Amino acid sequence: MRTDPTLRDIRCFTVVARRAGFSAAAAELGISQPAVSQAIARLESALGVTLLTRANGVALTEAGRALLTRAEALLEQADLLVSDAARLAIPDADAIRLAYAPLVGGLAAKIARRLRDRKPGVPVTLVPAHWEPATTALTGGSVGAALMTTPFPPGLASAARFRMPVTHVAVRAGERLATASAIRTEQLFGHEMLIPRMLWSAMLAAFPGPHQPRVTVVDDDLYAGCDLVAAGRGVLPVPRLLAETVRRPDVVFVPFETRLHLTYALVWDPTRVTPELVALIQATQEALRTFLA
Repeated sequence: MRTDPTLRDIRCFTVVARRAGFSAAAAELGISQPAVSQAIARLESALGVTLLTRANGVALTEAGRALLTRAEALLEQADLLVSDAARLAIPDADAIRLAYAPLVGGLAAKIARRLRDRKPGVPVTLVPAHWEPATTALTGGSVGAALMTTPFPPGLASAARFRMPVTHVAVRAGERLATASAIRTEQLFGHEMLIPRMLWSAMLAAFPGPHQPRVTVVDDDLYAGCDLVAAGRGVLPVPRLLAETVRRPDVVFVPFETRLHLTYALVWDPTRVTPELVALIQATQEALRTFLA
């Protein structure tokens, strides 16, 4: 008889993968290490594949790497389901729900404050979501707009575009590159590069000619990407905002000589324009003036 995997076991898998260890995952999840091990064993049994190897530390198998992104997307969808259910339980036609990429959470907070000034009686809810769940929420109507990166989903409108330069490379502390005063693109040959999907095309274009670095595409969560760097999985290009705000002893942010950048904008469904959405667009444009200063 087939046993379907539970969200709890899937969440344990994603945290173990991100933290590269059972003890660290258990501490984050607030459960015992044996409980985490049992969850991984149940999940592997239910899926019929081995997700992690446990010799010389914890590492993802080929199947684990292939399924990790889907597992993370599934959990984000489950979180959106819960938040949408809470919203529907107490319907409010005038409420504004703004999804945002976690890296620009500070901007989302500024927008919410300005929107409350413009529309004091309109509740504002911020929903952290990466590209795929934000797109699903926009098209499904569970959020009114989203702060997200290119490529913007087809059929949706956008405004208040801004660029965030990629200025640093996250390197594990103790690595030779961690002592460099700056890193050039050619110095990354021979290193595994962790590239967020939103930077994939632009990053490859930065390496002209037949020679390309070893590249692993990772989720758009740059904070989780830093955990992978700390675990020795590779190096990660990051924008200045992350390099200047994240402080951790196991990762060093080295200046990166490149012209790469992330492009963000406020995105919405043009068939669902409301006065509240117009106010949100105006609040975003105002908040950007100080956010980018």
